[in-house]
Amino acid sequence: MKTHTQCPICKTQTFSPFLTCKDYTVSQQDFVIVSCNNCNFKFTNPRPEDEKLGDYYKSEDYISHSNTSKGIISKLYKSVRNYTLQKKLKLITNYVSRGTILDYGCGTGMFLNTCQKAGWKAFGMEPDEGARKIASEMGLNTFSDKERIQTYIGEQTFDIITLWHVLEHVTDLEQTLTFFKEKLSKNGVLIIAVPNYKSYDANYYKQFWAAYDVPRHLYHYEIETIKKLLQPHSFALIETKPMKFDSFYVSMLSEKYKTGSINYFKAFLTGLKSNLKAKQAKDYSSVIYVFKKELTGS
Repeated sequence: MKTHTQCPICKTQTFSPFLTCKDYTVSQQDFVIVSCNNCNFKFTNPRPEDEKLGDYYKSEDYISHSNTSKGIISKLYKSVRNYTLQKKLKLITNYVSRGTILDYGCGTGMFLNTCQKAGWKAFGMEPDEGARKIASEMGLNTFSDKERIQTYIGEQTFDIITLWHVLEHVTDLEQTLTFFKEKLSKNGVLIIAVPNYKSYDANYYKQFWAAYDVPRHLYHYEIETIKKLLQPHSFALIETKPMKFDSFYVSMLSEKYKTGSINYFKAFLTGLKSNLKAKQAKDYSSVIYVFKKELTGS
């Protein structure tokens, strides 16, 4: 196991236990989430070594890697996906009509494929070989790590970099954010979507909240800590947007983890209540954060 000795954001060396959660997807092991005593950043600590983390993704239930349609939850996820893919495409075109895009952690390439069909010059990074193979079969340019992307594109930069539920998985945060700063164009946009542990459904399900997803989720975000994380890399938050479908999907999984079976009606009501109680974008189950480079760092 790998143990953080200092906070990834403020480098403070004192933490307090926040929650103990179980890995319901693969190992059935318990993992501790700690909270920094200084900046309140939450992270899984200790967690598996980098070379062992891949073992915790080996499940057909991990939809972004397997593209499975088994089970009701997977079918519901995929039925909503086509709609959300178009919403994501519309979001990026609000900032850049067309250009170059890097989808970092592209999974099986569904969003990347949507962008490419819309005329974008599209690139993807995906460490999982099986997911990358599915993406390559659609004719997508995908790479296993940022070093291979760098070698391929050289001095080229990206107009948009997206991470759809990926930043919580990244093992080398500092190096990755530095890469984004270097490879995003001067007027480019960085879009990050992550779960929000301050949402109603997170507080309702507590340790059973599926979006904690330990140990695959190494870090656990909300608006203040993600701003603190990005600020030293000269990124300024310009907008937040909700991902309203996530509360329903996460609530279904959370019901399963909490009770051993899914009460779909209760899960739907909890997801709906979470959305209704959210007074602004930052209160939703998952949040999209839109960053631009600060002028001083561009």
